[in-house]
Amino acid sequence: MLRLRPVAAATSTLLALTAAALLSACGEPPGGPPPQATGTPQVSVMTLQPQRLALTTELPGRVAAAVSAEVRPQVSGVIQKRLFTEGGSVRAGDLLYQIDPATYQAAVASAEATLARAEATLTSAQLKAERQRELAQIQAVSRQDLEDAEAALKQARADVASAQAALQTQRINLAYTRVTAPVAGRIGRSAVTPGALVTANQSGVLATIQQLDPIYVDVTQSSSALLALRRSLGAGTVKGGAAKVKVVLEDGSTYAEPGTLEFAETSVDANTGTVTLRVRVPNPRGELLPGMYARAVVEQGVVDDALLVPQQAVARDGSGQALVSLVGADGKLTRQPVTAERALGDRWLLTAGVKAGDRVAVEGQQKVTPGAEVQAVAATASTAQR
Repeated sequence: MLRLRPVAAATSTLLALTAAALLSACGEPPGGPPPQATGTPQVSVMTLQPQRLALTTELPGRVAAAVSAEVRPQVSGVIQKRLFTEGGSVRAGDLLYQIDPATYQAAVASAEATLARAEATLTSAQLKAERQRELAQIQAVSRQDLEDAEAALKQARADVASAQAALQTQRINLAYTRVTAPVAGRIGRSAVTPGALVTANQSGVLATIQQLDPIYVDVTQSSSALLALRRSLGAGTVKGGAAKVKVVLEDGSTYAEPGTLEFAETSVDANTGTVTLRVRVPNPRGELLPGMYARAVVEQGVVDDALLVPQQAVARDGSGQALVSLVGADGKLTRQPVTAERALGDRWLLTAGVKAGDRVAVEGQQKVTPGAEVQAVAATASTAQR
């Protein structure tokens, strides 16, 4: 094993001390140069300007027919004919099915015969009662005979009325063998074919007719959101009006025809805590079909002097309180609690804590301590709108 001589070790130590002295003379310590002094921090600010804002809410929903009529038979019998095209349009009163009318025609004929017999009996009773009255005036018959004749006349009249009602019932049943469209609209597929036996008021439908123009979109909104809107309307911060609705289809496209809000349900669903809103939409081309998923962008009010800031301008403290950074006239930055009522895309709507003309920091404020002096520069349009 080699060992350094004492002379060599001393020489190495002397060289190291000399190098350290040279570095010290140059003013650069071994740890590197000292940090440079920083200037006034710069933040981007936007000046709050009130603007007119339409408040909208996007709500999920389903398309529903304005009128839906299920066609069922009202008499029993065998289907003879189907007289409509499945999927086509029908008018109210159009003949859809023909049920075999033979038994009902026979029932009508029997009722007509019963009525004729009752009318003949009535004629005889009337003549007999008139004779009894004449004889009673000359006391040629007893009072009992007259009363019996009067009673027989009343009974004959009642028999005629009963026979007329029975005939009317049979005629109605005969008319029911012609199954007609109760409403106008588009008819779906037929559940039966000619030759099928149907029964009166059966549970199964023969076909369904739906009116598709106009059509409804039923959407749901949370009851808390509805309460907040009503409070804003009551306070005057939001102005109401005729609600306009834009419908967004399943593929993300916007439906061409604007809708109108018809009504809001009068009760809240206890299971979901939501209220159903019904939107009426024109559907002249039949693009919307019942059962389709759709989203409705509902205009719920207008704020005349809305103050909007980008989302990155709003921070939260440990308790969840919304805060913005303001740059005052003295150039110092302060934190200001605000009420951020709702998010609108990439912006917050502020309703308390700030006013028009305030300068809100939108970039760089995170690195500045409250109370420090800053250099405020106007935010670019893209930054202010982010």
